[in-house]
Amino acid sequence: MQIMVTFRQVEPSEGLRQHAEEKIQRIRKFLRRPIEAHVTLSVLKRRHIAEVQLSANRLNLTATEETGDLYSAIDLAMTKLERQVKKHVAKRNDHKGPATRAAAATAAGSEQGTRLMRPRRMAVKPLTLDEAALQLRTQKTEFLLFKNAATDALTLIYRRKDGNVGLIEPELA
Repeated sequence: MQIMVTFRQVEPSEGLRQHAEEKIQRIRKFLRRPIEAHVTLSVLKRRHIAEVQLSANRLNLTATEETGDLYSAIDLAMTKLERQVKKHVAKRNDHKGPATRAAAATAAGSEQGTRLMRPRRMAVKPLTLDEAALQLRTQKTEFLLFKNAATDALTLIYRRKDGNVGLIEPELA
């Protein structure tokens, strides 16, 4: 990261230079690419002006502030610039999706295999097919696992996309 501080019509001060560099370091956490920053500090009579130009890979931002004190002018200009950078990052993430490593890892994990989110325990009751269909209609769940009273086998009844009810009876091999 390159930071250049230029003083116009004001005595160069190491304190001002360090203050400007510290403020620019805060923006670095939002951008992952190489950054060049040029801070111009000038004084015209009682007007203290801080102009910050930030260049990063295809991104050029500028913020200018004018106050009665150079330190506050730097602070206000950096606040403006930070808002611009956050807006740019949000636009990029909305357009391209989350650019975090965690999102990429979850996408890679879902391609490799399905993860079991949380186990769910259900009480298996002995029911007839009609009772199970009636209970499925009254519940908001998509399926119901029950013990078929006629066959004593575990049976799954589920709601189909077309509105009908499907039935799965296991066959022992």
